[in-house]
Amino acid sequence: MQSIATFPLFYLPPVSYFSALKAVDFDFEIEKWEHFPKQTFRNRATIASPNGSLNLFIPVIKGSKYHTKIKDVRISYDFKWQRLHWMSLQTAYRNSAYFEYYEDEIASFYHKQTKYLFDYNLELLEWLFKQLKQPADFKFTEEYIKELPATVDYRDAGRFKTENIPNLKPYFQVFDDRNGFLPNMSFVDLLFSQGPQAKLYL
Repeated sequence: MQSIATFPLFYLPPVSYFSALKAVDFDFEIEKWEHFPKQTFRNRATIASPNGSLNLFIPVIKGSKYHTKIKDVRISYDFKWQRLHWMSLQTAYRNSAYFEYYEDEIASFYHKQTKYLFDYNLELLEWLFKQLKQPADFKFTEEYIKELPATVDYRDAGRFKTENIPNLKPYFQVFDDRNGFLPNMSFVDLLFSQGPQAKLYL
């Protein structure tokens, strides 16, 4: 009987993703067999930039968008998206309290080419778990099950949209003097701001 929570694998997931993981006491499995859905956090992250929220997209190879299992979706390197993402992260967070502390490690993800989106996202998630001092002994689905109980099915990205997450507590952001608090940014926004205290925020 299905009882473990099933989560999608996102690129630099939003804060709400980690709040949901905490709510299930990190007892979860990662969906590996779903078809790649468009316009979701699976290849998009949102950060707090000087001009407000900024979406960062990982391009995928054409043909990977339709009826391709998420584990088989390949990243495109036809243009230098890694350079763009890294420059955006530096611009957004170089003045945050903890960016320098994490900078060298996270920079490595933007200076190597990983073939599959799933593998890239998984490596980043492992790194984020390491920063939380949370064991990264991930479990994965063995097949795609379309219908799961709503209490354990977190695969719908709508569950993690800001408008569906009530009472997200503010914390200091670099540009909140001009943008106000931007809730539910990528977890790195919280991490670069709060450092080791990010786990307590959850």
